[in-house]
Amino acid sequence: MPRVLSRPAPLSPGARLHLMWLASPALPVGGFSYSEGLEAAVDSGRVTGEADAAAWLRDQLHLAVARSDLAVVARAVPAWQQHDLARVRELNDWVLQTRETSELRLQTEQMGRSLVEWLRNRGGGAQADADDARLAQCAALPPAPTWPVAFALAVAQCLPVAAPGQASDAALREALLSFTFGWAENMVQAAIKAVPLGQSAGQRILQALVDAIPDAIDHALALPDSQRQAFTPMLAILSAQHETQYSRLFRS
Repeated sequence: MPRVLSRPAPLSPGARLHLMWLASPALPVGGFSYSEGLEAAVDSGRVTGEADAAAWLRDQLHLAVARSDLAVVARAVPAWQQHDLARVRELNDWVLQTRETSELRLQTEQMGRSLVEWLRNRGGGAQADADDARLAQCAALPPAPTWPVAFALAVAQCLPVAAPGQASDAALREALLSFTFGWAENMVQAAIKAVPLGQSAGQRILQALVDAIPDAIDHALALPDSQRQAFTPMLAILSAQHETQYSRLFRS
């Protein structure tokens, strides 16, 4: 008799709404105040219009986000669910050590701290005691919780646990969709202001990123620790130049 494979339980409406909430540009973590080097690319003439901005952000998605922060979130969610603090610290240290400029490191620290503070002030629930313990552990990560590690904690608080200590593949994929779409919306808004572009152009760029996000998530999920990387030399150069740029709208 053939073995019947159980299908993962769908996310509850509450969990799905929580992930949408985490993707919102209105989340009070300051993501809207960063361009992640895009403003410097505009200032240097590398990005001058819609096509350049779309290509720049697509490359950043595949070469930077997928291979770094997305891959960290994918590993940090089960680490938080397993209460594996050693693994969480390892991932947090990796993010801090691989940020290539001061402003990119300050960004991930500030957004991580802000998300922990938002989680702390949001209110309790059925798992309030367990959540409070993990929040305290996250807040105590030295010298600060990073954005992808704090985001993974927020996800771990809302996703169902399908097997002991692990999120189902489907639930984890939805969490990565939330993380990446939130990044895409913030970056498109940065492009609209910095290039500058109209709202219609911004929506076309966002559509291009939405089309590219599933492949980026597949890449991140498949990466073993040995292949995770944060190596974007031109982005690092532009970010370093942005730190002393004469006129700036954004903090990175």
